Amino acid sequence: MGVPTDRRYLPSHEWHKLEGNICTIGITKFAADELTDITYVSLPAVGTEVKAGKPFGEIESVKATSDLVCGVTGVVTEVNKKLSDAPELVNNDSFSQGWMIKVKVSDPGTFEKLMTAQAYEAQLGH
Repeated sequence: MGVPTDRRYLPSHEWHKLEGNICTIGITKFAADELTDITYVSLPAVGTEVKAGKPFGEIESVKATSDLVCGVTGVVTEVNKKLSDAPELVNNDSFSQGWMIKVKVSDPGTFEKLMTAQAYEAQLGH
């Protein structure tokens, strides 16, 4: 399994891709595969403030419901509306089409504290 090196990660399997001051967030392929068939994704509304280390939503599958944890602090600027009708996008393409939210980061230092791809892969035992 290749973990993209252009983003940072949380131990709880969320990825964060920073472009300028906008951070796109989703879950890793490993997490999507562990959850199996994703049936529902609960995401915050645009304008919601999110905090590093705190849940921003939930993801449900046939196996479990899990919190989605944010690794940065800021305000939600965009939500992937496709997931409400097609949550399976997370299973099919977790690193691209299955993104969840975009956040305007208020403290860029929070991004720097996230795990690198190498550290995340080491956590997975790869």
